[in-house]
Amino acid sequence: MDKKIKKKTWTAKRIFTILGSGGVLFLILYVFVFADNSSKLKVDEEKISIASVVEGPFQEYIPIEGNVQPKTTIRLDAVVGGNVKRRFLEGGVEVQEGDTILKLENSNLEMQYISQQTATNRLRNEIENTNNQLQQSLFNSRAQVITLDFSIDQAKDLFDRNTQLYKDDVISEQEYLNSKRDYDRLIASRKNTLKQMEFDSINAVSQVNQNRGRLVTSQESLKIVEGQLEDLWVKAPIDGLLSTVNVEIGQQIGQGTTIAQIDDLDGFKIEANVDQHYLPRVYEGLKGTYDFAGQTYNLEIRKKFPEINNGTFVVEMIGEVPDGVRRGQTISIRLQLSEEKNAIQIPRGSFFQTTGGNWIFVVDESGDFATRRQIRIGNQTPRHYEVLEGLKPGEKVIFSSYEGYEDKDKLIIKQ
Repeated sequence: MDKKIKKKTWTAKRIFTILGSGGVLFLILYVFVFADNSSKLKVDEEKISIASVVEGPFQEYIPIEGNVQPKTTIRLDAVVGGNVKRRFLEGGVEVQEGDTILKLENSNLEMQYISQQTATNRLRNEIENTNNQLQQSLFNSRAQVITLDFSIDQAKDLFDRNTQLYKDDVISEQEYLNSKRDYDRLIASRKNTLKQMEFDSINAVSQVNQNRGRLVTSQESLKIVEGQLEDLWVKAPIDGLLSTVNVEIGQQIGQGTTIAQIDDLDGFKIEANVDQHYLPRVYEGLKGTYDFAGQTYNLEIRKKFPEINNGTFVVEMIGEVPDGVRRGQTISIRLQLSEEKNAIQIPRGSFFQTTGGNWIFVVDESGDFATRRQIRIGNQTPRHYEVLEGLKPGEKVIFSSYEGYEDKDKLIIKQ
């Protein structure tokens, strides 16, 4: 009778098969669950720049280049034309108000002055002669009235006597009528003389007033010509620095021609070009600072010219200008676009060109690697970015170029 052989449940082959399958399953589980599957890249520590995230005072500003100009510049234009007769001053010297710079000559203007002066004097003489004639006429008329008054008295006496004698039939009617006619004629003559006196007086006064009006006009014209003659002497209107005098002896200068400039040395202004990107954020009263000779000085925008030219617009600033600053000098200005505040910040770096400020590599505390993290950048200065989200003070970030890191999630830092 055959003996039944009992099979073993845990054979060596079966054990090895189970162990092998379990190992493969564990490997798969590790790869998909526990293993680090992020995209990694090894980088040399010496080829990257690392900085700490800090929190402190932050103020947004932009650097601009300013050109120093006099606060006030006076252009000297020829008020009247003429030939340059003499130069009293050269450019580049300080002048006082009233100093003579040039002497021009204009023969036509001088002849016009003589002619106008002659006309004015003639009018004065005409007025004086008219007044004299009026006075003489009045004297003659008064003398006539006085003579008539005596004649009238005599004629009245004769007429009164003849009236009585005629009533008494002592004289004839003809003799009576002749005395009456003589008396009436003298009365009428007196009235006419008085009217003539009144007419002559009114007419003379009218002539005098007309001549006086002409005289006033002539005198005003004479003053204008005198002023034009005075303008042939080109003088400094203010104290300041005289620029180059752009004329030569004998040169013909037309009216309105610019002869020179005078810069007011009592103050300076600074003109600067600002990128058109900042046009909405720049306004009158905005502050700025600059450094000179180891000290910091304050400025303020006085004028803003919004016209865009070659991608920039111009602002005019005034403020503290120390001794030693000269016309035409260029200074570097920090134009403040915001008030100072407390903010988390990181250094500016080339990483921004790749990430646009949306993410950055944050270095682990061990310093062995850095991982990619989403952040949000706010305002910026030429040296720092303001961080609104994603970073804490004390953390370290890589802020150098990310060229070649665009698709990496982790950087292994080789010491």
